Amino acid sequence: MVKSFLGKIHGKLVFNRRVRVLIRRLGALIPSQSELLDVGTGDGQIAKAIGEQQNDTRVRGIDIMLRETTHIPVDVFDGKVIPVENKGVDVVTFVDVLHHTDDPSILIHEASRTCRKAVVIKDHLSENWFDHLTLRLMDWAGNAPHGVVLPYNYASRAQWYSWFKSAGLKIDVFQTDVKLYPFPLNLVFGRKLHFVARLSPDD
Repeated sequence: MVKSFLGKIHGKLVFNRRVRVLIRRLGALIPSQSELLDVGTGDGQIAKAIGEQQNDTRVRGIDIMLRETTHIPVDVFDGKVIPVENKGVDVVTFVDVLHHTDDPSILIHEASRTCRKAVVIKDHLSENWFDHLTLRLMDWAGNAPHGVVLPYNYASRAQWYSWFKSAGLKIDVFQTDVKLYPFPLNLVFGRKLHFVARLSPDD
């Protein structure tokens, strides 16, 4: 009952705006004429819309489970090894996926291995206990109604940078002014808790 109610409120106040903002912000980071692989794509709605911003971008997805209906072609994978050969795809994207894994560095390394042009990420920054508590609340409200596993594995900027460097990725863009929420929700749930980044192989 509570989960269902929260799911409806989250969808009305947050989800639709979030989708619009992410399509615009992430789409701007995708190189043209790319083959894009969206990891943890869900139903592929956001990935499809990003691809439609650029008519010459081809989009497919992978996830640990296959939904009954998807907006793009989706294959199942084990959550750790991206089923693509070395440098087998232009762009790898993660949209609020990595903090749901036990060890984000594993998939970041896999993305570095498989991408030719870029890795594009939307995720969270947690620098203190209040950040962590706020993110847990957002995660629970947005995902618990759908039965999503919630390890609450948030990281600081320093930790993200360490993972990128270890994977051989250099930072092209790292932005924290991601305005996902309307006023006054942005005062609590916005701040600098969200980032979008584009990384490229440090060849």
